[in-house]
Amino acid sequence: MPEFPVNASPIQQSLNPLQQILGYTEPIFNASMAGAAGGALAAAVSAAGGFGMLGIGGNATKEWIDNEAALAASSGRGWGAGLMAWVLAKNLEPLEQVLDHGPSFVCISFGEPGPAASLAHQSGALVGMQVGNAAELSRALEDDIDVVICRGNEGGGHGRNEVSTLPLLQLALERTGKPVIAAGGLATAAGVAAVLGAGASAAWIGTRFAAATESTSHRNIKDSIGAAGLDDTVYTRAFDIAQRIDWPVQYGGRALRNDFSDTWAENLEALGAAVKADDSLTTSINGARAEGDTSLAPVYAGQSAGLSTTGQSAAEIIADLSRFRSLLRQAASRWDTK
Repeated sequence: MPEFPVNASPIQQSLNPLQQILGYTEPIFNASMAGAAGGALAAAVSAAGGFGMLGIGGNATKEWIDNEAALAASSGRGWGAGLMAWVLAKNLEPLEQVLDHGPSFVCISFGEPGPAASLAHQSGALVGMQVGNAAELSRALEDDIDVVICRGNEGGGHGRNEVSTLPLLQLALERTGKPVIAAGGLATAAGVAAVLGAGASAAWIGTRFAAATESTSHRNIKDSIGAAGLDDTVYTRAFDIAQRIDWPVQYGGRALRNDFSDTWAENLEALGAAVKADDSLTTSINGARAEGDTSLAPVYAGQSAGLSTTGQSAAEIIADLSRFRSLLRQAASRWDTK
């Protein structure tokens, strides 16, 4: 298992341990969003000094993983991949395939990570786990997890809807000396400054990068994120039920409200019956996803959609977020009583 440096040189002492191992200069990870975080986004984030993550969905083929992992590695800098533990419990081949490309970090979340974590460690990668409540945090504190990603319920996409980012982050920082990454609701330099000032090793940012030019999200999805407000999201399992995707029931998804969610988000029992009766709903929502019809298709985004814009490259986003340094200096000066 990788070890974090104990005896560091004076230069290394200015870096946090996770930064020393992974080599990023900006403490910004793009979230490993399946359907948005392809190899081009991961490479662009890494090239800009952040840490690029590739999101590997449950239906990813060997060819897709090979192509996208090669893209992710093309910056010549460190990169990582995120996979779902509940998928890997059925088949470890997607993880084996991506490990062939040499990621230095693998995030395994949403289920028991044990067998997959062991395999990733054998390749020499650090292993992270997203946590959404105190019980998952306790699991992430076991020896086979190197990095804890605290994902609050403000975050977009799949996860728990139980605890917000700052309480979860504070609990993790009290309970462990492992590197802790903060996720959920972060989209600005001020948000990054807040979590780094609290003690996080990095910020894990999804929604804003989902709208980046290098994202594989449909153009209509990016536009919808850019037009959304803070209160335009809904947490629901409706989209998974309609698509017949076997996400564990404790992991719903936060998405932008649309016509489909307005009809079904609070009526899951009737939705399940309708899906079971015939294929029309599943066919319609799958078609909407392919065509970018955001009135029906899920637009997975967090509350930070209200702080995100479209038309920016990953490099531009990271340059903007890197202003956290001046904000932290200003805060230190403002509250210095000496």
